[in-house]
Amino acid sequence: MTVIVDYDAGNLRSVQRACAEVGVHATITADADRIRDAERIIFPGVGIARAAMASIRAGGIDRALIDAFNDGTPILGICIGMQISLEHSEEGDVETLGLIPGRVKRFTMQNPALKVPHMGWNDVRVTQSHPLLTHVRPGDEFYFVHGYYPHPTDANAVYAVADYEADFCCALGVRNFFGTQFHPEKSGRVGLQLIENFALWDGGRA
Repeated sequence: MTVIVDYDAGNLRSVQRACAEVGVHATITADADRIRDAERIIFPGVGIARAAMASIRAGGIDRALIDAFNDGTPILGICIGMQISLEHSEEGDVETLGLIPGRVKRFTMQNPALKVPHMGWNDVRVTQSHPLLTHVRPGDEFYFVHGYYPHPTDANAVYAVADYEADFCCALGVRNFFGTQFHPEKSGRVGLQLIENFALWDGGRA
């Protein structure tokens, strides 16, 4: 069973439709026990880190996600779902889940022509191979909408970068967790391929 975590962060139906397009039946749930017992977990969302953390703590979803991660369940974090899987976010100065060592930082642009949030299509450059990025080719673009970006402590956790004045991490992974700053569910063919790859992933690197 694949579950999509519902913590009032929006965009859930788009993720569910993308899963259906690649033949994956995914259930939207806020039930901590169902999340804990799932075979695969998609942790999506748009919104604000502090509000997101308050919501998942209120429903016990934080503990369920930590348990699932420790049990080796494959987890795909998307946008705010990926961000609050690190230890701390500058968005609201909030402590987050701590699955991934590192912090989430706000864009500080020197070029006034570059606006925050960063919104739209952007090339993604794979920096090391991962099963979820198998079909990503040079020049492939994914859709972004965000004002903050992940900065994992371990550079080996970075699997892809994008350029917005400077390179920033846009895909990271540790053990059975993989996260994207971009939205695969809004990124056409290459995004759907990433979701299909996730459906086949056993949580390992090879």
